[in-house]
Amino acid sequence: MAAKPNVKPLDIEATFNEEGLDARALITRTDKKGIITFASKAYRDMTKYSKDELIGKPHSIVRHPLMPEAAFKEMWDTIQQGKHWEGMVRNLRKDGKYYWVVVQIDPIDENGNTVYDNPDKIAGYVAVRREPTREEIQEADKLYRAMRKAELLAKPKLKDWEEEILKQL
Repeated sequence: MAAKPNVKPLDIEATFNEEGLDARALITRTDKKGIITFASKAYRDMTKYSKDELIGKPHSIVRHPLMPEAAFKEMWDTIQQGKHWEGMVRNLRKDGKYYWVVVQIDPIDENGNTVYDNPDKIAGYVAVRREPTREEIQEADKLYRAMRKAELLAKPKLKDWEEEILKQL
């Protein structure tokens, strides 16, 4: 279930190039519940959150309200089974700007080694992100906007912030 964003979203995109992060992967690790246990400097630089602001927080701290809930459900269903997941995600920075990433998530054991098809050994997850192409962004944005709009229209009652999101779609 989507939660109200931590910051007011701006309709301004930030890119890896603008942040001086060309060809640098944004890496995080979480526990089994999605609580951040590690965030690389490149990840912190892109999100504008400090290490102290990220560690111990749910990864949803960067969830953009335009992202469909179904995308995250599919992601969680996959990784909790001990499987690799890859997909496009639009994230929300602390300053309200957004950025797109292609993220690959793998389950890891307590030693940080990848562990597949064995949910009992999963201690957490490691996520590695790269900058997508403009074509990937355009395709994902169109699909995700339609999905998110359908999700919001299907709700019996929207919260005020959800009404604002629906207007943007």
